[in-house]
Amino acid sequence: MATRPILSGLLRANIPRLNAVSLTNTTTTTLPISNRLTFSFSTPHTKTRTMATSTTLPETMRTLLQASRTSTEVISTTHPVPTPSHPDDVLVRVHAAAPCAGELLWAINFPESVPPGKVMVPCQDLAGSVITAPRDSGFAPGDRVYCRIDAGRAGAAREYALPRASELAKIPASLGWVEGAATPLSALTAWQALFDQGTLDAKGIKGDAAARERNGKIRVLVTGAGGGVGGWVVQLAARAGAKAVVAVCGTDKEEAVRKLGATEVVDYTKTSLEGWVAADPASHEVDLVVEMVGGKTLTGCWSAVKEGGAMVCINSPPESGKPEGMKKELAKALFFIVKPLGSNLAEISELIEAGHVRPTVDSVWEFEDFKKAFARVESGHAKGKVIIKLSDEA
Repeated sequence: MATRPILSGLLRANIPRLNAVSLTNTTTTTLPISNRLTFSFSTPHTKTRTMATSTTLPETMRTLLQASRTSTEVISTTHPVPTPSHPDDVLVRVHAAAPCAGELLWAINFPESVPPGKVMVPCQDLAGSVITAPRDSGFAPGDRVYCRIDAGRAGAAREYALPRASELAKIPASLGWVEGAATPLSALTAWQALFDQGTLDAKGIKGDAAARERNGKIRVLVTGAGGGVGGWVVQLAARAGAKAVVAVCGTDKEEAVRKLGATEVVDYTKTSLEGWVAADPASHEVDLVVEMVGGKTLTGCWSAVKEGGAMVCINSPPESGKPEGMKKELAKALFFIVKPLGSNLAEISELIEAGHVRPTVDSVWEFEDFKKAFARVESGHAKGKVIIKLSDEA
C-alpha cells in the first residue's frame, strides 16, 4: 500500500482554506530529534495552531459507504485517507466503530440533519488513536480517544476519521477499543435525556446532598432498558439517586437490567404498560419517562407518566403517541437529538474510571462482516452495542 508523509497532507488540507493567503511568513516547520514533524499555520480567522505526528499515512483506506441517501444498502469500498480541513479537526486512526439503529434512514426521515454534501460513511461512534490534533485542543498524537461525530459529517466506518476536538474525550484506562466504541452515543443520550432534558440533577452522581434529596423524589421509567441507551439510563438514574428506576424490557433482559440498577421491571412480553399501571396507579405512575421505542410503547408511556410529569423521547415526538381523548398535561414533553459533546463524555469517563458505570457490548464483528453487524442492530434484539472492528488491535 502506498504511503504519504503527513506534512504534505496537511498542506493540501489547509491551502484551499487559506484562500491564497501567503504561507511564507506564517508557516514554520521544525524537525525535533524524535523526527516528530511540527507544522504551524495561521489564518485571518483562526489562532495559530500546531499539528504534530510521527506517523506515515497510507494513501487509501477501507471505507463503508451508504449506497445513496435514499437506500439502506451499505457497501465496502476504498477511499483516500481524509485530511483536516477545519481548524478543530482531529485526525484519528479508528480501531472500532458502532452502528446505530435507524441511521441508514436519517437522510430520509431527518433530511435537515444530513447536509447534501455529506460523504455517507455510517457509524458516528468511534474509539481510536490520535494521529494529528490542533496544538490547543487538549489532545496529542497517540492519545486514546472516543467520541460521537456529528451526524452532519462523515462517520467512523473507515480506518481514519475526522472528529472535532469538541466531540472528543480520552478513553478511560479501564476500557479497550471495543468498549470505548460502545460508549459515546448510548452514554451521551442517556446523560442528556436525564440531566439536560429531563428532571434529574447530575450533581447527585457526585454525592451532592441537595441534589440527591431532589432526585430521591423522582421515579424514572425507561423503555428499551435492555438496549445500548436504555442500559445507560438505568445506570445513571440509579447512580444519581432516583427514587425508583423502572425498566421496560423482555424476559431475557430482566436479570441484566436489575444488575445495572433497575428497582422494578415491566416485562412487555407479559403485560402492557397500560395494564401494569392500572394494577396499582398510585405506586406505579412515574415522574419522568425516557422513551426510545415509539409506537404502542410510547402510547403506553402516557398512561405511566403522572399528570404534570415529564417525558423525554429519542424515537419520535411524545404527542405522536398520545392516546386520543387523553387530557393529561405534562410539565415537559419533548423529542431531542443527542449533542456530540466531549465535555459530557469526559464526565462519563470519570464515572467509568471510578467503576460506577460500564458500557454493554452485544457483539463484535470483523470489518468484512459489516452486513451482519447492521442486521443485528436493526433486529431490535441486541443486548447492548454492536461493534465493527477496523483494526487488528481492537
